[in-house]
Formats: sequence, structure tokens, C-alpha cells
Amino acid sequence: MSAAEKAASGPLGREALLECDRADPLARFRDRFRLPEGVLYLDGNSLGPPPRAMMERAERLIAGEWGEDLIASWNRNGWFRLPERVGARLAPLLGAGEDEVIAADSVSVNLFKLLGALLRLAGGRGVVLADEGDFPTDRYMAEGLVRFLEAGGVEGGGARLRLVPAEDFEGEIGPEVAVALLSQVDFRSGRMRDLRRLTRAARERGVPLIWDLSHSAGAVPLRLREDGVEFAVGCGYKYLNGGPGAPGFLYVARERQDALQSPLTGWMGHSHPFAFAAGYQPAPGMRRFLVGTPPILSLAAFEEGLRSFEGVDLGNLREKSEALGDLFLCLAEERLSGFGVTAASPREARERGSQVSLRHPDAYPVMQALIARGVVGDFREPDLLRFGLAPLYVRYRDIGDAVEALRQVLAGGEHREPRFRKRNPVT
Repeated sequence: MSAAEKAASGPLGREALLECDRADPLARFRDRFRLPEGVLYLDGNSLGPPPRAMMERAERLIAGEWGEDLIASWNRNGWFRLPERVGARLAPLLGAGEDEVIAADSVSVNLFKLLGALLRLAGGRGVVLADEGDFPTDRYMAEGLVRFLEAGGVEGGGARLRLVPAEDFEGEIGPEVAVALLSQVDFRSGRMRDLRRLTRAARERGVPLIWDLSHSAGAVPLRLREDGVEFAVGCGYKYLNGGPGAPGFLYVARERQDALQSPLTGWMGHSHPFAFAAGYQPAPGMRRFLVGTPPILSLAAFEEGLRSFEGVDLGNLREKSEALGDLFLCLAEERLSGFGVTAASPREARERGSQVSLRHPDAYPVMQALIARGVVGDFREPDLLRFGLAPLYVRYRDIGDAVEALRQVLAGGEHREPRFRKRNPVT
């Protein structure tokens, strides 16, 4: 029986969890990350920890590439091609071709690019379809684009946003829909949508579907080419460990790239940016989705985050992710009974991303009390305690210790202390 199978088989004592850690084929990858002593870090679904190699890379880049080579580094050290190089390194984690992914800008900006490009090709269709409970930035960008088109009376100006409950999404993919957008993993509950089935349904109805992979890339093995996905965006700072505010990424199936023109036609997306031509001519392939000068420091950090996955078996990654989630839910059910805690994540592992969420009426102060004990998760309105289970560095023992810390917080009423009720700007 594998470590994952043992951990998922039922409630376990600490010694059994330590044995699972010793048998874990991913255990050796934990040393690639700089994690503070005495902290159980279960917030990689918001911000991944820094890879140790990133420190050395940053010093080398600042002191050598920037400090010594200066502007020559655009050619000598390959800065100019860094967005494509990072995209090519990310591609295997997405199940994509190296020529189908590029690192650039943010999820929000990349989503705007794809929405604008696809609305331009909508052929009279006017509806942008989205899940009403999806991550807000996706809806905000769609709302902003629709308002912009309406105000300008430009092509696509008849677009309108339709928000529907998640359970109704597939049924709403109709002939009037110009483009649909959906997150693979729900940021609140961790519920994972059936990417393959929904992609097939959209394609059969002639509707382009943009997937937001921010809460799945790096934690859930993806097969975008195999599953017929044509468009996707995602961020680099969560499970991909690219650092705070790391660039996002864009995926477009190679067959669709040259038909799309980004509404953000910056100079780096030009076919010959250093010709400084008077008119815009989009670059071939994914470079057409670049806008301004690439942020080299951030891209280099993102590249080191991706190096953390070298040698990782993605099957083991998913197996451990599911086992950690099963273990967390089993222990929560066993040890937190009577404290007002209920599960907000699906019990079936195949229906979850790499996250477990629990509900509690005092979730915010409870999370603050947990953080004070060195167990770091986060809070989402109105009553969610979220725990990210990044398989490369989260151990089985961490799950047992985190649930026990939560039990002690609730049993002792620590969360009722006034200091834990003061709201921080970031929750």
C-alpha cells in the first residue's frame, strides 16, 4: 500500500502519519522550498513559498546579468525570449505544446485579451457566459470589456454578460453565446469542474470556452491538448510558486493562434518590435499576446518556481493531493464534531482540486487564531476556512497537526479574543 493509500484509508495517529511521510515518493521535493521553522504552511493556493534556488537566481540576475551586462542581457542572457521560455517550461504541467503557452501580464489582463479577441470573431453572437460564483476578477474583466464596447460603439458593442449558477452553466451554452469562461477549480469550495466534458459540450455548440486554471495549474495534472481545450489563462504565484504578483500565463491551441488578434496591441506583440513601424502587425504564434516590456525579475522568479517540478511524477502529485484532502476531511469529521465545523469541499477526491474548505460561523477569528499558532491558511467570505494542500511540500503529519491545532483553538475559545476579530486588509 502506498503512502497516499495509507493516509486515505481512514483516521490515523501521528506515528502512522510519520510513516506515510517516510514512504512518500514526493518527500524529497520539500527541501526545494524555503519554509519557516515552526510554521505549517497550508496557503499555497494563495501564494506558494519561495524555492531555495530562487535566492541564488535573484542574486545572479541582479549582480551579474543586470549589474554587469546591463542592457546587453536582452540578447546575451536571453531576456527577450524569457516569456516564451517560461511558457515552454510550464507547458508540460498543462499538457500543452511548448509553442502554445506564454508567460505575460496577469490573469485579469490575459483574460481581457482573449475575451476581446474572441468577441471580435463572434459573428453576431453577443453573450459572454460566466459562472456567477466564479472568482470575481473574471467577472469584473468581462463586465469592464462589455461596458467599454458599449460606450465606444465599436465592433462587438452588442455584447452582454450573462451570469448563471454553476449547476446551470452547461445548459446555458447556447447559440447566442459568443464566449464562455469558467474556473476549473472553485476558489471557495475547491470543487473541480469536469474540464473535458464541459470543453466538449462547448465545442459541439460552437462556443469558445476560456478556462481559468489559477487554482489547478501545478496541483492538478492537466491535459489541455488531449481534452480539446483551446483557450486558458492562469497565474504563476499559487501552486506554481512564482512569487508574489508573478506573471500570469496564456494558453491558445496552435490551430487558433493566428486567427486571434489581441485588443491590447503593444509593441512587444508586434511582428518586428524593433523596426518601430508606424502600423501594428501582430507577431506569429503566442508572441502576439505580449504587450509591454517583459518584467524580467518576476519572470526569472517564475522560471525558478517551475524548476521546482523537475523530476516530479504528476501521477504521484495528484495521488498525494487526493490523499491529503481525504485525510483532512476524515480527521476534521472525527476531531471537530460538536464545534460547529462543517465541510464545504466535496467528499469525493476526484471532485476536488488541491484544497479543503471548512465552514464555521466565526471563520475569520478562528483562522487568525490558527495563524497565531503557526498554522497558515486563509479566510473567504462569509464563513470559509481554506487550506491549500500543495503536494510538493505539505506533509501528512502537517494535516494531523493542523486539525489538532484547530480543535484546540475551538475547544479553548481562543478565537473569541478581541485581537483576532480585527480585520486585516488581506484575509
